[in-house]
Amino acid sequence: MPCPHAHERRPSRPSLRGSSRRCGEPMSPKRGGQERPGSHEEDDRKVRRREKNRVAAQRSRKKQTQKADKLHEEYESLEQENTSLKREIGKLTDEMKHLSQVLKDHEKICPLLHCTMNFVTVPRPDALAGCLPR
Repeated sequence: MPCPHAHERRPSRPSLRGSSRRCGEPMSPKRGGQERPGSHEEDDRKVRRREKNRVAAQRSRKKQTQKADKLHEEYESLEQENTSLKREIGKLTDEMKHLSQVLKDHEKICPLLHCTMNFVTVPRPDALAGCLPR
């Protein structure tokens, strides 16, 4: 059966091939029946470094999750704004169609548009009076 801890990255150390140690068993601090000099300090340093790394990894994952949550909230907000703007575009398009039809209907009956004097650039009351129905 493969080692369940194979995915974990471990610091480089001499090969354990041929060792009787199994995965998950602690390495013996003794070498040839004697304890290595400074092994307790090294082990303590490794434990502190691993703990520090574990805390840093948790902090990094938490920060990444918060960033993803913030992006999701922003996405939802923009989706709502987009829906609202599309609705407003629809209303304005309908209003434009209505006003265009009103203008077309008015152009058919407007006396100023049918007046022969409409070349006058400055409207004067007496010039317009000739175009209005009596």
